[in-house]
Amino acid sequence: MLKDITLGQYYPADSVIHRLDPRTKLSATLLFMISLFCFRTIWAFLLISVFLIGVIFLSRVPFWYMVRGLKSILMIMTVAAICNLFFTPGTVLVSFWKLTITEEGAKSAVFMLLRLSYLIIGTSILTLTTTPNQLTDGLEKALHPLTHIHVPVHEIAMMMSIALRFIPILTEETDKIMKAQMARGADFESGGLIRRAKNMIPLLVPLFVSAFRRANDLALAMEARCYRGGEGRTRMKPLRYQKRDFAAYLILLSYMTLVILLNLNFISGLRA
Repeated sequence: MLKDITLGQYYPADSVIHRLDPRTKLSATLLFMISLFCFRTIWAFLLISVFLIGVIFLSRVPFWYMVRGLKSILMIMTVAAICNLFFTPGTVLVSFWKLTITEEGAKSAVFMLLRLSYLIIGTSILTLTTTPNQLTDGLEKALHPLTHIHVPVHEIAMMMSIALRFIPILTEETDKIMKAQMARGADFESGGLIRRAKNMIPLLVPLFVSAFRRANDLALAMEARCYRGGEGRTRMKPLRYQKRDFAAYLILLSYMTLVILLNLNFISGLRA
């Protein structure tokens, strides 16, 4: 399970998506997330699917590597699908005991699974094709106008970068501690919920100690390098938009326009 977590990991490759400006990828990810919760028709779903498959193909990141991240949220997806399936009112399809499956509930459950799956894959493309340093610079540059109202943009971007960078590190540390405890006779799989929670104590305590030690080492390293925040800092590679970024924005604008038109046609059909 721990190896299935791909969030925060970077997959090195030479692709068009890797070479895009991080601000372009941040904007594309945000608009893609918005479009996921806008589509209500099969045509909009097909459009989003084609768009996502095209981006995956251009990124040159193996598809199985992205899909692997879905295993970590399989339980959340199952609960969301069950809630939509049994608790959505509408035309009854199947009824047994006190549970009722409606046509609207089945559609809602399918769309919810698709939305969550596409959401994880879409955000994974951002982190898999963008290094933490690029992500920090892009986020700070994109949010720079907020500094005029005294929002600590640099500090927020730095915290997000550190958090993303610590995810694979803590995952690897958790795997090592778990294997060491299992070699000493610890059991993390058998028993009920309460017993499993108690069995996690030998894993959580050394993990927290290791996390605090790494955080302290990072703070000392930043102080040793005279880090004093973003005031007056310069970059060796300043961000500049290229022609491919403008082309990406044009494609993204066309994509969002089609999604909006499909949904407007759907709403007009319901009113009619």
